[in-house]
Amino acid sequence: MTFEETRKKFGTLVALDRLSLQIPRGSVYGFIGPNGAGKTTAMRILVGISKPTSGTIKVFDADDVKDVRHLIGYLPEEKGLYKRMRVIDYIVYFGRLNGMRKKDAITKAKALLSEFQLLEWEKEKCQALSKGMGQKVQLMATLVHDPILMVLDEPFSGLDPVNVEVVRSIILNKVKENSTVILSTHIMEQAESLCDAVVLINKGKAVLEGPIDEIRKGDVVSVDHDGDVSVFDGLQGIVSVKQIGRAATLQVDPEFDLQTLLKTIFERTKVTQFNANSASLHEIFIREVGGSKASSETTADA
Repeated sequence: MTFEETRKKFGTLVALDRLSLQIPRGSVYGFIGPNGAGKTTAMRILVGISKPTSGTIKVFDADDVKDVRHLIGYLPEEKGLYKRMRVIDYIVYFGRLNGMRKKDAITKAKALLSEFQLLEWEKEKCQALSKGMGQKVQLMATLVHDPILMVLDEPFSGLDPVNVEVVRSIILNKVKENSTVILSTHIMEQAESLCDAVVLINKGKAVLEGPIDEIRKGDVVSVDHDGDVSVFDGLQGIVSVKQIGRAATLQVDPEFDLQTLLKTIFERTKVTQFNANSASLHEIFIREVGGSKASSETTADA
């Protein structure tokens, strides 16, 4: 799956600004970023709901997404059930839309309802479901035709911790079968533990992109010492310093030799404790996005 200089405008608003990505097959790939950054716009283009203003996109090497739409399962962020449909009919309907025989769709729907512990609700109307239950039913409708590409916009929204684990298990099992899962999430811990690679989108642009380990390789050093924050003035390799009391947190340039930096710090102050760790995805998100305003995309195109 590739985006190549993909641009999307809504009137004068640039929702995606020359986005270029190559998403590896058989992986979990995360779209992260603030509200209104362009994540949903990119997903809608990926599944063929929206067309780019310029640039290209390819899914399974097809020039037209419609040719491979039956291979894709899409869970939108703005979710809506057909309230008067029975739960099982809703799931079967989406299976039939994606080319399944009715008998096969019913069998798969029942299996999914059992897996999500909702089998006793199969004949109830969707309007009777709670928010979390409705989220699970829509996820089942996404899975029923056994897609080899799943595009999930905020799949954990509204789920209790037990069902978060169910969804995580399903995602990981799909990847073991060489399927590809693309998801967006506001929960950085979920992205960090689940995704093989991520793209951080802000104001329609890819700010960071790559494998999680590569993105996190910048060092965060915690130092407890006897001096004040001026100890770190003028030191090469330090991107930022935050000090509370005697405890300082340093963001270090990953290209700078950490041992050289630590040697200089030890020469300047008495260090009682230090610890070096890779930056968390949450810390990277805050550092890259900070207090900057996200683009003024419509709510549906966050």
